Amino acid sequence: MDRTTRDGKRWSAARGYLGQAKGRPNLTVETGALVHGVLLEGTRAIGVACSIRGETQTFLANREVILSGGAINTPQILHLSGIGDTDYLRSVGIGPTHHLPGVGENLNDHPDIVIQHRCKLPVTLYPMTRGPRKWLTGIQWFLSSSGDAASNHFEAGAFIRSRAGIEHPDLQLTLMSLAVIPGTADTVPEHAYQVHIDLMRPKSLGYVRARSADPTQPPAIRFNYLADARDREDLRQSVKLVREILAQPAFDPYRGEELFPGWQVQSDDEIDEWLKMAIETCYHPVGTCKMGASTDPLSVVDSELRVHGLTGLRVVDASIMPSIVSGNTNAPTIMIAEKASDMIRGQAMPRMEEAPVWLHPHWQQAQR
Repeated sequence: MDRTTRDGKRWSAARGYLGQAKGRPNLTVETGALVHGVLLEGTRAIGVACSIRGETQTFLANREVILSGGAINTPQILHLSGIGDTDYLRSVGIGPTHHLPGVGENLNDHPDIVIQHRCKLPVTLYPMTRGPRKWLTGIQWFLSSSGDAASNHFEAGAFIRSRAGIEHPDLQLTLMSLAVIPGTADTVPEHAYQVHIDLMRPKSLGYVRARSADPTQPPAIRFNYLADARDREDLRQSVKLVREILAQPAFDPYRGEELFPGWQVQSDDEIDEWLKMAIETCYHPVGTCKMGASTDPLSVVDSELRVHGLTGLRVVDASIMPSIVSGNTNAPTIMIAEKASDMIRGQAMPRMEEAPVWLHPHWQQAQR
């Protein structure tokens, strides 16, 4: 699996970009700041208001205000600024400044479930999760950024199609050589492994909405997982497909009892009930300020990421995705930022390249 890792550490955008630029004289980084909203002069964004260590401050923009709060914070900031659905904003005590009903809508994420097995051989990472091996593993990483703690341990994965009639894979599978107790961060206390199943193109949509004019109050967040029958059907089928994969002869030396959901979960109704209990987030929220034509009532930004109906205001983060990508969202979000930086600076668009993509010759009739 591709990873955003360098020298045994997560190579985040903060390390890869901000860390490289922090010495520039035209850059000031303020931490511990809470944004209250975008300042508007008519239909032009002229700055932002925020509080830093309890002191209210304003920062004015000579050219543009760029919002990069992500799919959760960016729509909240817009709502706090009075930008959103007028009726909704009034209902929560926010004075509307610009009617844009798509702000905060279209929230999408990759729902995640796991299938877990005991492992019959002592070859998993379980010993690394208990002292003293756990402590030694941590010490090795702190001293040299190496060893078992230098990986996220998503070492093997696959993209597969859940059914005939779809061109591209809609399921991402990731094998972990340990198992985590569902709903917790604790490992199963024995040798075990699990496969994550992530639905790549879910139909169910939710929203992010400010609940009041108070910027310290968290927004209302509803993902609406499994609300669409297509998502339930595709995930139900994914359970059957992954069980088939884990039943292959290559797993025979390792495959012990299925721990989660357990073999008692077999019928479609039983799988559906288990899905309601087992569904988790991939932490891939997108779409709440989606890019689209101004004629689309739910679009928020145009093709250059400028907020519809306003000047001097852009959104540059995962919230602008009209629909979620068929894979993890970190690299695509970095791509959005790279592209946006060219647009902000007025750089010419690079030459388009066509990457070859393999299609199953009988994808319309066959799942495999």
